[in-house]
Amino acid sequence: MAQDRPASPPRQSMTEPVLLALGSINADFQVRVPGAPAVGITQPASDFLRVGGGKAANRAFLARRLGHPAWLLGRVGDDDLRQQALAPLREAGVDLDGVSVAEGVATAVSMIAVLPDGKKSILLAGNANDAWGEPEAEAVARTIARAPGGSLLSLDHEVPGFVVAQAVRAARTRGLPVLLDPSPSDRVDPDILAHVTAVSPNPDEAEGVTGIAVKDVSTAIAAARWFAERGVELAFVKLGDGGCVLLRDGRATHIPPVPMEVVDSTGAGDAFAGGLAVALLEGMPPFEAALFATAASHRAVTGYGSQQAYPDRAEIEALVPALRDAARAA
Repeated sequence: MAQDRPASPPRQSMTEPVLLALGSINADFQVRVPGAPAVGITQPASDFLRVGGGKAANRAFLARRLGHPAWLLGRVGDDDLRQQALAPLREAGVDLDGVSVAEGVATAVSMIAVLPDGKKSILLAGNANDAWGEPEAEAVARTIARAPGGSLLSLDHEVPGFVVAQAVRAARTRGLPVLLDPSPSDRVDPDILAHVTAVSPNPDEAEGVTGIAVKDVSTAIAAARWFAERGVELAFVKLGDGGCVLLRDGRATHIPPVPMEVVDSTGAGDAFAGGLAVALLEGMPPFEAALFATAASHRAVTGYGSQQAYPDRAEIEALVPALRDAARAA
């Protein structure tokens, strides 16, 4: 893929399965605010943070933190912000050979305001995330085609739909499972779902794709069944309280949340998707994968920021027993 070679580490063994993370790569600018921003008012902020982010970047980062090879597939701009976006990934050992540079375009920028309760408000300028042409999409397909057996494609829709569709086709031709984080939901083509192994929407994304307002466990199950009816094997519907509903083989399981001190919810959904991708890559059964992903998301909210707050394996596994004890058939 044409690029300025952002000093990627050597590619890992071509026989070890890898996480292929396709989607957004951002430069994040984050602050804490005392209340929701209001029009026409200058509001004080604190705890300024300038780091890397983006859905695909976060999933790849967590995969490396959990000990797996990760190949990042995406685009950055030809500006200085690409170094901010890529530096933590490079340090973590993420393979960046699949990251190309969009000439004359800025790197994507995410501006995040975190409220006292840990909830966040985000402004996202997609920039290079949206600057794809057919040559770049074809290069992604070629990378997927040469991935080691047993690898997994994890992707989001913060890149153009034709890129997602081409990547999904390449993965299925290669015989690789596909995990879709359907965000933003208005970009999701329902026809692609028949080729997707698993989905991991939050309530808003589930409603955006299915039309079903996800307000509780029963409506989350209804949304999960909608995905299943369109060919998705596994539906992991995240709940607003931090829990999860899993549907597999027509059977639903509810994993309620356990109490955690919420410092910052930024990147928690990406931690779920990244943890789930790792669990499926490792061959965990769906229920165990849901527990692992939910635990990763729980741990992610206890620190400030996204990647720098992500847990290690011991922290995730320590929380799994409590989630397992709370889980029940739904």
